[in-house]
Amino acid sequence: MLTRARDLVGDRDPRHHEFIVQLRAFDTAKTGSHLGLPALLAFCSALLSKSLKGGLIIVGGLNLGGGLDPVYNAVNVAELAIEKGASTLLIPISVRRQLNDLSDEMAMKISILFYADGREALIKALGD
Repeated sequence: MLTRARDLVGDRDPRHHEFIVQLRAFDTAKTGSHLGLPALLAFCSALLSKSLKGGLIIVGGLNLGGGLDPVYNAVNVAELAIEKGASTLLIPISVRRQLNDLSDEMAMKISILFYADGREALIKALGD
């Protein structure tokens, strides 16, 4: 986060703030894996003093270089998001083709937003 702070939060310095963030893993195993991007967006939202959209589920892991980890089960993720009551799913663009297998009934129940990088995810995740 520190290396890309200027791209995400402008002149706000994350080193001059304390953060308390609550993350919940909704996967069956409750592992909490692949919560890198949701955590990053939570920190950015706190620094910017702006809330993330309500009803939003954010999917995406970050690797050490700041790149996005692949999502292999996008249809299952979308179905779980719907089951948990989400209204919007924010997911990497790399899974777009996987979501073609999402049933029409399920696709009607959720708005799917795609992102290519952390900055775009932040812009789409911020509430009004």
